[in-house]
Amino acid sequence: MKSALITGITGQDGSYLAELLLGKGYKVFGLTRRSSNAVTSRIEHILSKVELLPGDLLDQPSLIEAMEVSKPDEIYNLAAQSFVQTSWNQPVLTSEFTGTGVTRVLEAMRKVAPKARFYQASSSEMFGKVQSVPQTENTSFYPRSPYGVAKLYGHWITVNYRESFGMHASSGILFNHESPRRGVEFVTRKISYNVAQIKHGLTNELRMGNIDAKRDWGFAGDYVEAMWMMLQQETPDDYVIATNQTHTVKEFLELAFSQVDLDWKKYVKFDEKYMRPAEVDLLIGDYAKAKKKLNWEPKTDFKGLVKMMVDADMKLVKSQIQNTQIRD
Repeated sequence: MKSALITGITGQDGSYLAELLLGKGYKVFGLTRRSSNAVTSRIEHILSKVELLPGDLLDQPSLIEAMEVSKPDEIYNLAAQSFVQTSWNQPVLTSEFTGTGVTRVLEAMRKVAPKARFYQASSSEMFGKVQSVPQTENTSFYPRSPYGVAKLYGHWITVNYRESFGMHASSGILFNHESPRRGVEFVTRKISYNVAQIKHGLTNELRMGNIDAKRDWGFAGDYVEAMWMMLQQETPDDYVIATNQTHTVKEFLELAFSQVDLDWKKYVKFDEKYMRPAEVDLLIGDYAKAKKKLNWEPKTDFKGLVKMMVDADMKLVKSQIQNTQIRD
């Protein structure tokens, strides 16, 4: 039985990856930060099947101990301060978690589990002010936020450990990937959740920033499969994981509202506070390398993703209303 250690197991990607690995017969360990309020809602259904270990990307000894306990064959570093807007408010914390935190994980691995295989969650935000369209593994980086800069550090330190110490360390440059498990602070889930709230009469407006921004959106459940595939390769490498299609936030709004027979224009209001200091206008990834070497392709299209998210939030909001009525 293979053993895998996932940092960020309680997040969107961590929960889908844990499900995938359990289905493949892995012993799954998850690193979680100590907190008075454990946030395990995304993995509630598999809690009995995984082993959670205390640890923090800011604390090197805790990472070493987690690896000594889990003895991992594979390490997936998904933990980060991953919200771009927050990275402007907390740039130093973002750099510590999302940037140098990767070094701490790699150092712990080098000391405790040097033969393990390592996956680093890189991001399309590293491309930022894009230098070519579409973006590939060879496109120059130009990050436009503290988050993008921190992710770029994590990406390059992974390359350096791979080349300097012969470690099996790969990075997935993942473009935007969403799901019903996405946090409501992210634009796609913000839209789907508010659409459900509006449809159920709980609110009557949705405040948005730049709705002309273009993104390459895929389904997180498809993308975690690519993570696993990377670590099954004989040679470590870096891969763009995307759909090679781009859509505007406005398109997402139109589809989401139409899913519940509403006109988005009646409810969406522009709000300056949701604008980024430096905007990323266009992201679209070419996953040709992943298709050729990993035999990976996205399975969920844009319309299917929007429908999935709106349907899930319609059920969620309905259950929230029913629970409130029961308590009252």
